[in-house]
Amino acid sequence: MTDQDSHPLTPQDCLVAVMIAVSASDENIRTAELVKIESAIDNLPIFATYDVDRMKTVSQMVFDLFAEEDGLDALFGLVTDNLPERLYETAYALACDVAAADGALDETELRFLGEIRYQLNIDRLHAAAIERGARARHVHE
Repeated sequence: MTDQDSHPLTPQDCLVAVMIAVSASDENIRTAELVKIESAIDNLPIFATYDVDRMKTVSQMVFDLFAEEDGLDALFGLVTDNLPERLYETAYALACDVAAADGALDETELRFLGEIRYQLNIDRLHAAAIERGARARHVHE
């Protein structure tokens, strides 16, 4: 983690890390999920000044952490240490959008979303509204 110590995560890095993590949580990163991540970075105001070259570094950090025994705890520690609380619901909304992007949520993704909800202390009612919005945006014919 010394590399991360010398290059602390920005709030935007944390949002990217959460999106990458939810995509990788089922060990199958789908094209629709990557397109959703890129679309968020390209279009959302929170990413207006984000250096997209950092996406590769953040992605590699997530993959490295997922390979470690306590990597998930470490990931959430990094996120909660570097993401302002006012962006916790944003992180959860982005995670829901990425998870819903391919039109299917499997048990692994659902459990991971539950863990994000818990770690970021997202209010149950707010979480339900965020989840419903993601479902509505990603419904298939």
